[in-house]
Amino acid sequence: MEYKNLEELIEVIRTLRSENGCPWDREQTHTSLRPNMLEEAYEAVDAIDEKDATHLREELGDVLLQVLLHSQIADENGDFNIEDVAKELKDKLIHRHPHVFGNTKVNSADDVVVNWDLLKKEEKKDRKSQMDGISKSQSALMTAQKISKRAVKVGFEWDKVETLWDCVNSEMEEFKQAVQEKNISHMEDEMGDILFATVNLARWHKLDAEQCLISANRKFEKRFRKMEELATKPLTEYSFEEFDKLWKQAKNNIAQMV
Repeated sequence: MEYKNLEELIEVIRTLRSENGCPWDREQTHTSLRPNMLEEAYEAVDAIDEKDATHLREELGDVLLQVLLHSQIADENGDFNIEDVAKELKDKLIHRHPHVFGNTKVNSADDVVVNWDLLKKEEKKDRKSQMDGISKSQSALMTAQKISKRAVKVGFEWDKVETLWDCVNSEMEEFKQAVQEKNISHMEDEMGDILFATVNLARWHKLDAEQCLISANRKFEKRFRKMEELATKPLTEYSFEEFDKLWKQAKNNIAQMV
């Protein structure tokens, strides 16, 4: 299979960054493009969630644009180019899949993960702590989940789920105490502990905490929009009891549509 369009795309990016190219593209740096990388990645995830192949193709193109722009900037700086990026990724994938490209035998996907972690550890010998290498730019919820998983890999885990539930309940009580004290700093600290404990509860049950919250956000937004549709007066004029009734009506209305 030929990749004529990919080669031509690389040349387009090079032209845009050239002296006679686009003024905006020429001004960009790794730092200025940072927000774009995050935005395009999130939009690609949205397309995946929508199960819209056409939209996903478009958004993956936008993600690829970011990769190519960063690679072109690095090439101009004498650091690396897109070929170096591709080679490093290719070598990494081959090295971490010895059961495909070598003689290693695996019996399950779990075996693959174990081997992957061992090979990764071998590659990252400069990392001294299990906490090294965790992204500082991802969401706090994703970071909490990653930290928790890293700790579990060395055996730092609750002995049973009941103990974990005790931890969650204990953090709730400590937050209530902080509220009674009217100590904002203490409240923030305890709320953080509640969230972290809840992430661990999700992990224990093999749930992705980030996806759980994304689903909850969507569900709330959908119900709230329906509530706005059903409202017979401005929402600001509703009492708590009226809100409760309207919320239940919206919830039932949506359930009947499924």
